[in-house]
Amino acid sequence: MLGAEDAARRPPRVDVRELVEVRSRRPEAIAEAAEARDRRPLLGSSGRLLIVAADHPARGSLAAGGDPLAMADRAALLERLVTALSRPGVDGVLGTADVLEDLLLLGALERKVVLGSMNRGGLAGAAFELDDRFTGHRAEDLAALRFDGGKLLLRIDHRDPGTGRTLHAAARTVDALASLRLPVFVEPFLVGRTAAGVRADLRSTAVARSVAIAAGLGGTSAYTWLKLPLPADGEAARAYAAATLPMVVLGGEAHGDLSRTYERWREALRLPTVRGLVAGRPLLYPAAGAGLDAVASAVDRAAELVHG
Repeated sequence: MLGAEDAARRPPRVDVRELVEVRSRRPEAIAEAAEARDRRPLLGSSGRLLIVAADHPARGSLAAGGDPLAMADRAALLERLVTALSRPGVDGVLGTADVLEDLLLLGALERKVVLGSMNRGGLAGAAFELDDRFTGHRAEDLAALRFDGGKLLLRIDHRDPGTGRTLHAAARTVDALASLRLPVFVEPFLVGRTAAGVRADLRSTAVARSVAIAAGLGGTSAYTWLKLPLPADGEAARAYAAATLPMVVLGGEAHGDLSRTYERWREALRLPTVRGLVAGRPLLYPAAGAGLDAVASAVDRAAELVHG
C-alpha cells in the first residue's frame, strides 16, 4: 500500500510505475489494504450520500468532456478520483475492481463508502449489450474485500430476449447481497434499439415503470436502493413516487454550462425518497480541458447541494 498519509500530503499525482511495481511484486497488497481499510457507516450525520462514479471504462465507454478517449488515461482518471475523494462532503466511490484496487493502493478509500460495480458485460454497442452479464464483482467478492455494497445496471427492452436473462441475474444478485446485509444500488432504464444504438427512454412515465420493476426484484427489498436518472420532462416527483425505497439521483452526462444540471439535482434532492447523488463525468470532467481545480470546484458545489 502506498500510504494514506503520503496521499494526503502530496498533490494527487499517480505514479503508474509504482502501482505496477506493487501489483507485479506484491499482488497480495490489495487484500491487505482492503483488510486494513478504516470503514464508516453507509450514511453519515446528514443522512445523505454523494458518491463519485467511475465504472464507465469497463463497458468500453471512455468519452467525457468532448474527448472520446478521456477516461482511457487511467493515471489521469485516478488523479481526478483522488482529488474528488479528498473534498469535504464526498462520501465514497463507485467503480470496478481494477479502479477500486488502484484507489486502495493509493490510500484514497479510508473512511469512504466503497461500492463495487457488478454487471459490466453489456458492452457499449455490442449485439449482446442487453444480455448484461455479471462480469464484475460478485457478492462474495464485495464481502471479502470489506466493501460497502454493490451496484447493478438494469436496462429493460421488451423486444430483446437478453433482458429476461439480465432480470433473472439481477434478482438473484439482489438476494445474494441482501443475505450478506449489503446494500445494492439498482440502476433501471427502459431502453430501445435505434440506428444510433441502445437509447434510454427518459420520459417520466418510462422512469416510473422502471422504478416499479426494479423495486420488485428479489426475495426482499430490505437492502435495495434505486439509482435513477432525471426524467427529461422534469417530472421526477411523478416518476420517483413509484416506490418507497431510498433513491439516489444519477448524475448522467452533462455538457458545457452545468448550472441547469445542478439546479435539476437540487430539485430532485428535495423529494422525500431521494437520499443523495451518484455522479461521474459531470464531476470528474466538468468541461473540456478542465483540470484538477475544476474537478474540486464541481465536487464542492455538488457536496453543498447534497449535504446542505
